[in-house]
Amino acid sequence: MTSASDVSGTSGSDTANWGGFVAAEPALAATVEERFGAFTHHVLATLRKDGAPRTTGLEVRFLDGELWLGMMPDSLKALDLRRDPRFALQANPGEGQSMGGGDVRISGRAVEVTDPARKGRYSEEVKPPEPFHLFRTELTEVVRTRVEDDAYLVVEVWKPGAPVRALKRT
Repeated sequence: MTSASDVSGTSGSDTANWGGFVAAEPALAATVEERFGAFTHHVLATLRKDGAPRTTGLEVRFLDGELWLGMMPDSLKALDLRRDPRFALQANPGEGQSMGGGDVRISGRAVEVTDPARKGRYSEEVKPPEPFHLFRTELTEVVRTRVEDDAYLVVEVWKPGAPVRALKRT
């Protein structure tokens, strides 16, 4: 079933789903997907009960206009997101210091998907171990940091409803 947020690409005035980001900034979205596609495991930051940050490894999927986070049952990161949906996700930078394509980070809120039909479609595509928690993401910010011409640090920042801002530092 498709909701209004799935069609419009937004799920609130200050968030957008992955499809909304792709529609708004296709070039940056392609770079972000490429960075996440270069490696299997990435770093997810959630908030513990006491408000302290927790970082853990995670695999992500881009399917059907959504960025999905799948997790083992009752994992601490899943319990964190159930309690407080805010997250930050950083693409694996790879080996060494090259960071080809730059450093990529996504922030937002994770919404748990409990609909059996939707989880079933995800499971058919991804084939995760059963049972599992599934979260779709509502993006609040996407950031890419890269070096340009071996002289400039370029930080590109996208937020829903606004164009990409590029900050260049020497």
